Amino acid sequence: MTIEEVLAFDEMQIFDRKSIHIEPKSLAITIVAFANADGGTVALGISDKSRRIEGTDYNIRQLNELLTVPYDFCEPTVQVAIEKVPCTDEKGRDNHVVLMHIEPSSHVHANQADEVYLRVGDKSKKLGFNERLQLIYDKGERFFEDKPVPEAEMDDLDIDFVEEYIRKIGYRKNAISFLTENKGFVKIKQGKEQISTAAILLFGKRPQNFFPRARIRFIRYDGTEERFGAEMNVVKDVIFEGNILKMVMDSIAYIDTQIKEKTYLGKDGLFVTEDEYPKFVRQEIIVNAVTHRAYSISGTDIHIKMFDNRIVVESPGKLPGLVRADNIRNTHFSRNPKIAEFLKAYNYVKEYGEGVDRMYREMAEAGLQEPQYYTNAFLLHTVIYNSRKEKPAFNSENMAIDAENPAIQDKKLSIEILKSAIKKQSYNEPTVKNIIAIYDAIEADQIFGAPEVKNILRCSISASKEIMKKLRDIEVVRSVKGKGKGKYRFVNSEEMER
Repeated sequence: MTIEEVLAFDEMQIFDRKSIHIEPKSLAITIVAFANADGGTVALGISDKSRRIEGTDYNIRQLNELLTVPYDFCEPTVQVAIEKVPCTDEKGRDNHVVLMHIEPSSHVHANQADEVYLRVGDKSKKLGFNERLQLIYDKGERFFEDKPVPEAEMDDLDIDFVEEYIRKIGYRKNAISFLTENKGFVKIKQGKEQISTAAILLFGKRPQNFFPRARIRFIRYDGTEERFGAEMNVVKDVIFEGNILKMVMDSIAYIDTQIKEKTYLGKDGLFVTEDEYPKFVRQEIIVNAVTHRAYSISGTDIHIKMFDNRIVVESPGKLPGLVRADNIRNTHFSRNPKIAEFLKAYNYVKEYGEGVDRMYREMAEAGLQEPQYYTNAFLLHTVIYNSRKEKPAFNSENMAIDAENPAIQDKKLSIEILKSAIKKQSYNEPTVKNIIAIYDAIEADQIFGAPEVKNILRCSISASKEIMKKLRDIEVVRSVKGKGKGKYRFVNSEEMER
């Protein structure tokens, strides 16, 4: 990397600049946040606000203190690679900027004060107790892409395609060196090559030999409902296989052929022709499904279901990390960071976290309702509509949205409203934490009761019933009929106001 490239980067999810005079404990926050999220690079010796080049060569003692931060101020130790970039500093002297490259970690890291941070956009977010616990759970699932694939060998990888990729990213060694020396794609243990899941999915000649359901299936229906048996209304059913890039490219190209155009009279008196769904949006929902799918769930494909009024993408796995339906526009967490980085090189993944926010903006600009997210069992559903008129009509035992209860909206109340309702009571701190934990764990419009609370809090059934009582007392839940005794959902903001 050159100094010009370092200066050109904006601070973002995976990059930050720090002055050589930063305190070690402050640098630890950034290092921990990167390790807990998608990894990243810290450039030492550049003022983070003015981009003034200070360099590091004339502050050796301070530099040495900062280089020990991953060991002395992080628990557990964060693995960091160091790169020195030549530069001319603000005083005209030959100097160097030091880059600290941090890989995403399979562990949850804390600083010397036992505080856990997560990189969110260009900030390091301090996590509360429940967020920290959730991160521990998600880390266990996250690195399935690093697991070795039994029976896989180097011959199962497309070396020509690896060569194409490393040319694209500017890697100067050969393909074998890239695979064995970077990101654990191929490891040598006891003289035997171990091929990772990510290597097979990204560079495999025939990935479906090892992961038969790592596919994308496109299904088009006649009408607005999915019917079965004698009434089956499937008119298209196409399966896309191959490596990750091929599946993404092929499925996006195919769905483009299925999109209708709409023509209307514009404000200037001229006719305007537009696609029924913005191109970026329909591309992004496929890329997100491939990037964040839980590949450990091997029993189903990614499904793209197109109806007359909407597209539904079903991807194995819930929303990853700390991402929820109500914070998805500004919170990012990669379940598969190697796949995300790969697709970013091909411009399918945008700057981390940017894609979803852009989807919302483009749908609004096109006069369409915003994307909908919900989970059903182990599947994440992403829904986009081609008009403002349609309302979600999800038919799911785990969801509270259906045609018989049109008053239910697609979003639960905000955390601010919940906290305001709690403050009106004299609950102790553990009770408050438990209520917020339930709020964080329950999806918008998910039906729940004491058994679900018991599983989330790992408490007794009597304790879970007491929590449900408190939720009713502060009037943040509503009873749901026809789903069994003692079933509720969180209210939405409009209902609270009424």
